[in-house]
Amino acid sequence: MSLVPTQTVHIIGGGLAGSEAAWQLAQSGVPVVIHEMRPVRKTEAHLTSSLAELVCSNSFRSDEAEGNAVGLLHEELRRAGSLILAAADRHKVPAGSALAVDRNGFSAAVEEALMAHPLVSVAREEVPGLPPAEWDSVIIATGPLTSPALADALRQLSGEESLAFFDAIAPIVHAESVDTSIAWSQSRYGKGGGKDYINCPLDKEQYNAFIDALLAAEKTEFKEWEKDTPYFNGCLPIEVMAERGRETLRFGPMKPVGLDDPRTGRRPWAVVQLRQDNALGTLYNIVGFQTKMKYADQVRVFRTIPGLTDAQFARLGGIHRNTFLNSPRLLDRSLRMKAAPRLRFAGQITGVEGYVESAAMGLLAGRFAAGDRRNTQVPPPPQTTSMGALLNHITLGADATTFQPMNANFGLFPPVPGDTRKDDRKRAMVSRARADFGAWLTSAGIEPSVAAE
Repeated sequence: MSLVPTQTVHIIGGGLAGSEAAWQLAQSGVPVVIHEMRPVRKTEAHLTSSLAELVCSNSFRSDEAEGNAVGLLHEELRRAGSLILAAADRHKVPAGSALAVDRNGFSAAVEEALMAHPLVSVAREEVPGLPPAEWDSVIIATGPLTSPALADALRQLSGEESLAFFDAIAPIVHAESVDTSIAWSQSRYGKGGGKDYINCPLDKEQYNAFIDALLAAEKTEFKEWEKDTPYFNGCLPIEVMAERGRETLRFGPMKPVGLDDPRTGRRPWAVVQLRQDNALGTLYNIVGFQTKMKYADQVRVFRTIPGLTDAQFARLGGIHRNTFLNSPRLLDRSLRMKAAPRLRFAGQITGVEGYVESAAMGLLAGRFAAGDRRNTQVPPPPQTTSMGALLNHITLGADATTFQPMNANFGLFPPVPGDTRKDDRKRAMVSRARADFGAWLTSAGIEPSVAAE
């Protein structure tokens, strides 16, 4: 089947979604140009100019497909030949039942695969405003840190203000600086390798002292125009959680369940967990400890945690403002902008939240655009699948007046027939999703279980 005369698809943004979209197009025989503005123009959160850089956590979250919609999304991405999941699998580090990666190895693998593909080229340049009119097929995958010029142009084109929320970054610690006479290695309930996390225990007095120090610390002040911007609930700064109640952290990222301090044989009052961040095991990030504390106070407060008294930080936490579209109002089922169908969107700018969710929207945008180029129609995946449920939510299912970023979850799936227990319902949803996703791969012309090489 021949391509239409203007072959090249232009992708703006070389993050996870843009990289995945480029891979899917190239694997479909469609030439691609990725326009990545780094290092010509930096962002508030990126540290490198690498494609698919992981800005926040190094975790892709749960890899358990049987009872978790995110784990099921992992499985679907693998079955659809995802470059992002293939690179993540090759560079995974111990993280219990989660899929966490060596962030540098992962990014390098994605970039190497794309640069080696004969149909992919990368232009290191900013696209200032709307792309040129002669670009008849464009995927905008600029993520939550879209450049101001492009964001302003999209705002004018859409006729409404873009929505925004604040996202926070957790700090990273040098493993050799952790006091192992206090901290110990163990996975919650012995999952994964059994010892995939470093655990720093706090008794009741230490926990309350930590909360007091956290609440008293100096925080980053927002600009006047930012003050009404909400936080994304899946990535709240720890001090915001603490302000909601003294016990909030102890029932959140500091929950001690499934862990026993080997020094006492008992469960601590609270625990701070560190997760391996690179393949060498020399860097660990503090799990769930996104923060907007100023740097000096971060060092002071985090060193009050038992086991981290002499902690050395490879990176401190931070906060940045993210932008996303009101997708239920602006996008159609194939992620095209209703007001300008030559423009497709992928990744976090569509209002999905999370690495794998962004990659999934990149995969779909790439496949939809490839279908257009090959004069074939690629249908959206069924809502009964993890990928389809997420796509349906951001384009049809969500209320446009209250739209906020969304992770993959079983609440987005249609219910299964019958009155069954919660665990049975999840198993039935997963079984149905697997069958329906396989049928969709066939209808979309995607060869199942093709790994990205």
